[in-house]
Amino acid sequence: MADNITIVPNQAELERQFAFVNSMIERYRSSAISMVNTAALQMNWEIGQYISMQLKSARWGTKIVSDLADYLKRTNPKQRGFGKRHLYNMVKFYDTYSAKPFLNTLSNLHLPEFVQSRIAQLETPSKSVTNEIVQLGIAQLEEDLQPLPKLLSIIPFTSHIEIMNRCRSDEERIFYMLYARHQGLKTEELRRCIVNQTFSSLMDKEKMLSPKLLDEYPQSEFMLKDKAIVDFLNLPQEHNEHHLHKGLLEHMKAFILELGKDFLFIESEFGVQVGGSTKRIDLLFFHRALQCLVAIELKAVDFQPEFVGKMDMYLEALDRDVKRDNENPSIGIILCPSADRSMVEYTLSRSLSPTMIAEYQRKLIPQQVMKKSLEEYCSFLQENK
Repeated sequence: MADNITIVPNQAELERQFAFVNSMIERYRSSAISMVNTAALQMNWEIGQYISMQLKSARWGTKIVSDLADYLKRTNPKQRGFGKRHLYNMVKFYDTYSAKPFLNTLSNLHLPEFVQSRIAQLETPSKSVTNEIVQLGIAQLEEDLQPLPKLLSIIPFTSHIEIMNRCRSDEERIFYMLYARHQGLKTEELRRCIVNQTFSSLMDKEKMLSPKLLDEYPQSEFMLKDKAIVDFLNLPQEHNEHHLHKGLLEHMKAFILELGKDFLFIESEFGVQVGGSTKRIDLLFFHRALQCLVAIELKAVDFQPEFVGKMDMYLEALDRDVKRDNENPSIGIILCPSADRSMVEYTLSRSLSPTMIAEYQRKLIPQQVMKKSLEEYCSFLQENK
């Protein structure tokens, strides 16, 4: 039972400890602008570690953390981001990413070059610092100091909070750090990707891709999602292709984020000449990474084999008359509410076009998050940096 007893230090000692935390804040506030993110993360890591040590050793209780937040507000009224909740976020940041299971998962991955070559960590404060309070605090902290893993420096702390609070596994957390960095996601964009389970969609090995698509674009496995959440459209249970098309045009920014930020919108109802008539492609995009045109056909009914024949015609017309010489062959995505995978497999097995069948959901349906190795995704990022 003795482990549960909180030993409350006297007020003078608390003031020294509080002053040490405040000195860390002041020291990292003065970091060069080019190192702002790394400095902020290092600061949050060290403060989180210090408070975590105090709590675990029973030197502090939860009330003392509240007192620390009040002290920091009193000492520096203009500074923000050091309230009680934020201090506990720092503790969670340290506890989550200093845990052995996370570090073991990290050590087993061949991380992409943009992680390995990140700006070096800030050095641990020198013991030659003349301020007595800082000397005492650093000496105490260095007893069990753990460095900030380099991977954490690729996204800001606000993104880490989203990942920590919404992800269930270490593999999922690492994926979203890499994905947010690779896609350049803002915090609110990252939040939507997590809620819409981008991890399970991109890492799914059973995507409905034609053999031709996998042959010509083997990297597309980690670039194209076969599920899209279109809850932002508020589609009724009974809806038609016109409702779907109109809604996507009105919410194009949200739709592109759902597809992936490499998609550049070109035109709606894009016309291609086939024989003596003009055929209209519902939505035409250009994919920056794949360097090709992407035709998207919208369907309000479940997948039917004849959809593929129509897409084959569109892709042939695009490659003959629209594609530029420096661009790769066009690919097609047929977006429908659902698809019988056996029917899709039979249909795509003979298709000579790079085509994918994707499903859209009107609302997010909770699914168990898959735990998959990130090794292949890290290799993909390394090869496509």
